[in-house]
Amino acid sequence: MTTSTAPEPSVTTPLLDLQALVAAVRRRRRLWSSMALLGLLIGAAVAVLLPPPPAAVTTVLVTHQADQPNDTGTLIRTDVALLGTTRIAAQALRTLKSSEKPEDFLRDYRGTGLTNNLLQIDVTGASDAEAVARAEALADAFVTDHVRRMRESAQAEAKALRDQRDRMRDELAQVDKAIGNRSPESDPRASASIESLFARRAELTSRIADFDQRAEEARMGTPRLVAGTQIVDAPRAVRHSLPRAAATNAAIGLVLGLAVGLALAAVGAVVADRPVLRREIAANLGASVIAELPRAPRRPTGPWQRRRTRAAYERLTTTLARAVRHSAEPVSLLELGCARSTSVIALNVAGALAAEGPVAVIDGLPGPELADSHREPGNTTVVSGERAAAVPGQVRRLGVGSVAPGTAWTDLRYLGGRTVLVVRAGHGSAAWLHTVARHLADQRVPVIGVVLIDPDPRDRTDGTLWDGPHTALRGPDERPAQQHGTGLPRTERLARQHGTGPLRTERPSMSAARVPGSDQEAR
Repeated sequence: MTTSTAPEPSVTTPLLDLQALVAAVRRRRRLWSSMALLGLLIGAAVAVLLPPPPAAVTTVLVTHQADQPNDTGTLIRTDVALLGTTRIAAQALRTLKSSEKPEDFLRDYRGTGLTNNLLQIDVTGASDAEAVARAEALADAFVTDHVRRMRESAQAEAKALRDQRDRMRDELAQVDKAIGNRSPESDPRASASIESLFARRAELTSRIADFDQRAEEARMGTPRLVAGTQIVDAPRAVRHSLPRAAATNAAIGLVLGLAVGLALAAVGAVVADRPVLRREIAANLGASVIAELPRAPRRPTGPWQRRRTRAAYERLTTTLARAVRHSAEPVSLLELGCARSTSVIALNVAGALAAEGPVAVIDGLPGPELADSHREPGNTTVVSGERAAAVPGQVRRLGVGSVAPGTAWTDLRYLGGRTVLVVRAGHGSAAWLHTVARHLADQRVPVIGVVLIDPDPRDRTDGTLWDGPHTALRGPDERPAQQHGTGLPRTERLARQHGTGPLRTERPSMSAARVPGSDQEAR
């Protein structure tokens, strides 16, 4: 008889699961909300503890000789750069009769080009009066320097035009002299030469008149530039509103803190690689999620929350009690990051089984969570791991242990031949979940289900492994019987023995754990 083996479908794992990343960041809301609150408080504290120094502002209208409607702001940027020179600062300090160095004074003011012809000067000082005086001195110094430069430029241009005019006048005098020295002749060549001299004299006369006009325009344009450059907004102190500054700084701090917190939460979630979604936890442990429970509260909650939590615990207690009754081997509860919740679950299951006979809860937890828990009266007893051997054989046993780092893996077999893992979402890393699954497989302790504590409330993924050998809590382990054919119906066993009937596709057993980047595997 030929048995065909169907290949397992290859599942590609994305490099970055955005859904898992969003869930992990949402679970770390304490981090980014704390960072946002811290940024808000720091921003408000900066506004209160570090108020801005007294400041004054003034506005200067600056006219340029080369003003154009389509100017891109080059001229006003030049004026801003000139305002930040030591020459302007030194001239303002001389007006103020201050001994401060111009280099130090440059750090106390700045210029801003509002438009192509408007320059705003912001100045700080020890007081409002000093800031206003500094702003006035700077504005006067800038206007004086700008007017002086415009006048010097106009005078230089007019002088150059007059010099050119004088040279042409000298040339015109030479032409007039040459014309006067010529006598009328009948020679055609002499007549042509005289005509050229007359033409040259006319050209020189025209150009001399043009240079005279341009020199006059250059001289007359300076008063317009001088009158146009003036202080249009008198220096005044800038009033600061503490509530507005505090609100603005607090808002900025809130946004920055929230951004930093979200970035830290995202980076931490990627680096830590702690599964949060049901499908990830089920895949890493190789077992299905059979129930979800909120974490055991440490403070009083509302009535509706208590009812929902009580109903969830009752459903899980019924499910686990049924599994313990039908199990041929003792069942254990192994916790990872939720010892308190596991203790509550164990005592609830023991209380449900106590009606049928005595129950002993084997306390294998490293902490005192189970010993300090409230015990139900009746046939339930809590026994430490050292005294577990003294429990009579007719007493039903329910082991409680831990698979946290530092666990004695060889002792888990004595807590129960089958186990239910109680895992807190986002507590263990993916590598550690693989480690837990591998060690349980090495100890031949099958995992019949996973109870997820503190799940993500918006998780809509499926936590059931449909292609695994133990995918859900479905009763006793039947792998040995199926391997020998005794777990099959009688008609199918007879068909296999005689080689008749349809061939069944055998599915290879899925590996219990594989650590990413490692060649170790437990089947």
